[in-house]
Amino acid sequence: MSDSPSINDAEAAHKQQQQQQTTSPVKSFLSGAAGGISCVLVGHPFDLTKTRLQTAARGEYTGAMDVVRKTLARDGVKGLYRGMGPPLVGVTPIFAISFWGYDLGKRIVYTATPNRTSPSLTVPELAFAGFFSAIPATLVAGPAERVKVLLQVQGQGVAGAPQYSGPFDVVRQLYKQGGLKSIFRGTVATLGRDGPGSAAYFVAYELVKDALKPADSTDLSVPAVITAGAAAGVAMWSIALPADTIKSKLQSAREGTYKGVGDCIRQTWAAGGWKGFYHGFGPAMARAVPANAATFLGVELSIKLMNSLF
Repeated sequence: MSDSPSINDAEAAHKQQQQQQTTSPVKSFLSGAAGGISCVLVGHPFDLTKTRLQTAARGEYTGAMDVVRKTLARDGVKGLYRGMGPPLVGVTPIFAISFWGYDLGKRIVYTATPNRTSPSLTVPELAFAGFFSAIPATLVAGPAERVKVLLQVQGQGVAGAPQYSGPFDVVRQLYKQGGLKSIFRGTVATLGRDGPGSAAYFVAYELVKDALKPADSTDLSVPAVITAGAAAGVAMWSIALPADTIKSKLQSAREGTYKGVGDCIRQTWAAGGWKGFYHGFGPAMARAVPANAATFLGVELSIKLMNSLF
């Protein structure tokens, strides 16, 4: 009987430590939205450059700076933000669901391992939670990416007037052409990108965050948050870029160009070998550092604000 209080105290302390590793669903949802908005505002010009390199005809651009130069010459600075509407509208559900899903994934791990000896998650457990976060988020991200890509690539080459007047016009025309199937084209490829990418994303962030965390504090300094976020972005895109290339090709191509993901992979390989899967690598890496540093800074600061309010 004398051991019961100490056992109960140990269990309570262990449970408290586990709770510290997670965030409430509301806070994880809202902080993810804040992080997503930060990401889009900082990263969209880089994303547009990457997408145009991935989808342009061979020889249309000599490199990333050529994309920027031609875009500025044709459309001015606003051209670098073409197609930003869909991700801005979609960031709340996409990023909010992603960070909520990541927190839920961690809770699933804790539920599945009730007798664990440490509240800290292992790398495979973090990877599971990261991959899990991409599953619900893709239901929103797939169509949003489809609309964004079509808006980003119009205006390339010597084509005439833009085909789409805005995001809603894209959705209207896609639905008219092929119904919901056309709107959701590339969603499987989006999950193929975001599943492994999100696993690497959250693992890298947690590992770097823990390495930079002061031993006597649970808080992170702004430079530490920025460094960990930048590392997460580089880790994600190092893994996700080939799948992102396939996704962009599928979502920007005319109806009937590809029979599916496998056919798109075969045609990409036939046209350019392994290099064909890494078009846009420079802009993707250039975007990964500032955009994801901004994402996690937005997440961490919003959580800190919410913790002070409720």
